[in-house]
Amino acid sequence: MPIYVDADACPVKAEVERVGTRHKARMFIVSNGGLRPSDNPLVETVIVPDGPDVADKWIAERAGPGDIVVTSDIPLAARCMEAGAQVLRHDGSALTAANIGNILATRDLMADIRAADPFRQGGGKGFTRADRSRFLDALERALRAAGA
Repeated sequence: MPIYVDADACPVKAEVERVGTRHKARMFIVSNGGLRPSDNPLVETVIVPDGPDVADKWIAERAGPGDIVVTSDIPLAARCMEAGAQVLRHDGSALTAANIGNILATRDLMADIRAADPFRQGGGKGFTRADRSRFLDALERALRAAGA
């Protein structure tokens, strides 16, 4: 089972490679450029053309049952889940059929709030060592569950 990484602004690429290599999983690191390719034979760096959601479309067209997708892009996560893939966020939280609807609704609500108040921008919490640790544990569990 492959692991697809939505690599633009992904803080856990090295962790994916480390855990994926231990499980001998094929990994696709997908972005629109600016990444140094890995020497690891299990890792394929995929550079897609510039454009809105081109990397997301590349991943969504390929992800399927038994695959793992690493992204914090909620619409991409929803598409991959519909195709049967497991989806993990960078902080290790899983996006599932049970929580994706609420997460999509919250995302849309926050976009509306930001659009209504141009001074309300940014925010959010930073990425922490605890997030990294939770991600490593979640990816390990996902790979074991997938039979790797």
